[in-house]
Amino acid sequence: MTGLERFFEPRSIAIVGASREPGKVGYELFAAMQKAGYPGALYPVNPNASEIGGLPCYPTLKAIGSVPDLVVVAVAAKLVPQVIKECAEIGVQAVIIISSGFKETGPEGARLEQEILQTARAAGIRIIGPNCIGIMVPSRKINASFGGELPEPGNVAYFSQSGSLLAAFVDMARNWGMGFSKLVSIGNKADVDELTLIRALGDDPETAVIAGYLETISDGDAFIKQAERISRRKPILLLKAGFTEAGARAASSHTGRLAEAETAYECVFERAGVIRCESIKHQFYYAQAFAYEPCPAGPRVAVIANAGGAGIMATDAIEREKLQLAAFTEQTMRILEQSQQMARAANIRNPIDLLGDALEDRYEFALRTVLDDPNVDSALVLLSPHAMTACVATAEAIVRVTREKPDKPVLACFLGASRVAEALKVLRDGHIPQYDCPESAVRTLKVMTQYHAWRNRPKRVVKLFNVNRRKVERIIERHLRLGQMEVGEMETKEVLEAYGFVTPAGGIATTPEQAASIARQIGFPVVLKVWSPDIIHKTEVGGVKTNITSEQEVMDVFDLMMYRIPKKAPHAHILGISVEQMCNTGKEVILGMTRDPRFGPLMMFGMGGKLVEVLEDVAFYPAPLTAEEAKEMLVRTKTYDILRGARGEEGVDIDAIAEALQRLSQLVTEFPQIKEMDINPFVVGKEGVTPIAVDAMMTLEKR
Repeated sequence: MTGLERFFEPRSIAIVGASREPGKVGYELFAAMQKAGYPGALYPVNPNASEIGGLPCYPTLKAIGSVPDLVVVAVAAKLVPQVIKECAEIGVQAVIIISSGFKETGPEGARLEQEILQTARAAGIRIIGPNCIGIMVPSRKINASFGGELPEPGNVAYFSQSGSLLAAFVDMARNWGMGFSKLVSIGNKADVDELTLIRALGDDPETAVIAGYLETISDGDAFIKQAERISRRKPILLLKAGFTEAGARAASSHTGRLAEAETAYECVFERAGVIRCESIKHQFYYAQAFAYEPCPAGPRVAVIANAGGAGIMATDAIEREKLQLAAFTEQTMRILEQSQQMARAANIRNPIDLLGDALEDRYEFALRTVLDDPNVDSALVLLSPHAMTACVATAEAIVRVTREKPDKPVLACFLGASRVAEALKVLRDGHIPQYDCPESAVRTLKVMTQYHAWRNRPKRVVKLFNVNRRKVERIIERHLRLGQMEVGEMETKEVLEAYGFVTPAGGIATTPEQAASIARQIGFPVVLKVWSPDIIHKTEVGGVKTNITSEQEVMDVFDLMMYRIPKKAPHAHILGISVEQMCNTGKEVILGMTRDPRFGPLMMFGMGGKLVEVLEDVAFYPAPLTAEEAKEMLVRTKTYDILRGARGEEGVDIDAIAEALQRLSQLVTEFPQIKEMDINPFVVGKEGVTPIAVDAMMTLEKR
C-alpha cells in the first residue's frame, strides 16, 4: 500500500505522551486504543508514569526494547523533534504526529515542521500530520485517534484535512450504520498528503469508495493523473473548501479574469472523474449509495410511491437533473395491469402510485416487476406513513427484492420521522441507501449515472497537429529576453498562424496614405487598430474603429487615432496603425487559456466580443483537449444553441471551433511560458467557411 502498511496493519503501536489524566489528548488516545480492542502490542511512553491503563509505561521509545511498527506522538510541539530523532535512531518507519503548533501557527511553527520532516526523510520515516486527530482502521481494531468511538468495518475510506469534519462524518455514518475501511486525518500534510492516500486507497482491496475533505491540493498535475487512474476503478468523493485562495490573482485577459479558483477545481475534478460534493450531507448521501449499490447503466428511473404528491416531487427532480422517467415496456404494463396484487385504481404508469392503502406485498410486486424491465436503469421507492402503511414490512420487502435482484440500484425515501424510524433501521441494516426527501435521492442517482458514463467513456486521444514550433519559440524567446511579458496583437497573430489559425488580411501603416493604400489593396470595409506593445485593450483608449468604407475615412481615422491615443496613453510607444479586412459574416466567439498555478493550462470557450464578461457564458476545461472534450465545452454554454442554428437561424461550423480549441490547447501545452491568451473575437461561419482569428492577445511568464 505504497509504503503505508505500517500505519494500517501495525503489529505494535507506541503512544508517546500517553497519559493517566482524563481530558488530555494522550489519555484519550490510549483509552481509545484499549477500548477498540487492538490485538497487537501497545506501549505507553511517558517518563512520568510507570503504568498506564494496566500496561507498563516506558520513559523513552528506546526503553521498550523493540521497534514499534507505528508511533503516535502527542507531546508539546517543541518536544516533537527529539521524538522524531529517537524514532530515526531505533528504526521506526511510521509516525502519526497528533501535536499542533507547527506551520498552522506561523513561521516559527513552519520551521519546526520542516526540521522534523528533514529528520524523517533522512531516516525513511513516513509521517501523518502534524496537527491531526489520528487514524482509525476498524477491521484491525485500531483507533489511534481522539475522533470518537471506532466505527464498524466497511468499504468506505475517508481522509480529511480537518479533523473535526472527519469526526462529524464518522458520527453521521454511525447513526446510519455505514462502515469504514480506513479513516485518516492528514492535518498539515507535512509528508503523507491527499495524493499519497488516494494512490494507496485506490490499491486497497478493502476500499470500494474513497471520500475526503480538502482545503488545498499539493500537486495539481499529479493529482489529475492519479485521480483519473483511480476513478476508473473506484469513485472519489471530495468536499473541497477554500475556493477564494486564488481569487485575487491579477489577470489581463478575459479568460484570466473569468477563471476563478472554484472554476479550476470544478473542471479539473470533472476531467479526473472526481465527484465534487456540495456539502458533507451530500457527500454522505453519495457515499452510502456507491458503497452499497451498483451504478445505473443509464438515466432511466422507475418511481414507486404510495402517494401522488411524493411521486410528482420525484418526477420534478428527475426532470431538473436531466434524468428520464423510464418508459415501461408493454410487457411490464401488462403484468402490472393484470396482477391481482395491484389495486384497480392504482396508476401503473411511471411514476407508479400504489395508493395510500398499499401494504408490503404491493410494493414488493411492483419493485420486482420494474427491476425486470429492460427499460429501467434504477428504481426509487417512496413511502408516506399513512394509517394503514406497513412501514417495517415494506422495508423488509425492499431489502428482500434488492438481494434477489442486485444488478440495478434501488434507493429509498421513507418520508416522516417517528412512524418510519424502525423501518429506516431495517433499510440501514439491509444496506439500502435511504434519503429524507426525493430530491436528494434523485440527485444521488444523477451523480451515479454521470460517474458510470465517465468511467465508460472512450480512452482519451489528443490529436497533434502539424505546426511551426520554431517560429513560436523565436517570438517567445525574444520577448522574454527583452522582458516584454505582454505580447502585442501582431506577434500574437504570428504565433497563431504558426499553429494553423487564419488571421485577417492587412498590414501595418505608419502614415495615413500608407493606411489608405493597404485598405485599397485588401478591399473595403476595413478595421483600423492601434499597434503598440504597451496597449493591450485597444478599445479602452479609442484604438479600434470598424466598418470603414472609403480611403478618405481611413486617412481621417488614422490621423484621429494618432492625435487622441497619445493623450489617453502618454507612456505607450505607438508603432503604427494596423489596417485589416473586416470580417462581417459569422458569429463571434472567444477562445482562451489561463494557466492555473495548481493545475496548469485551463481552456475557455464562450460568447465573444464585448459581451464575454457581461454574460459570463463560458466553459473551462484542462488542456490538453481531445476532440470530444472540445465539443463538450461548446455544448455546456448557452451560446451553443445559437451556434448550432436555433429557431431557424443558420448554424456555424461546430467542428471548426472544436479544432481551433484543440490547436490552441496544443500551443499552450507545448509552451508553458504562455500565461494567458485570448482570441476574441474568433469569427466562425457556416460549414466550409474558414474561421478567422480577428483579434488576439498573449501574456508570458518566465518558467
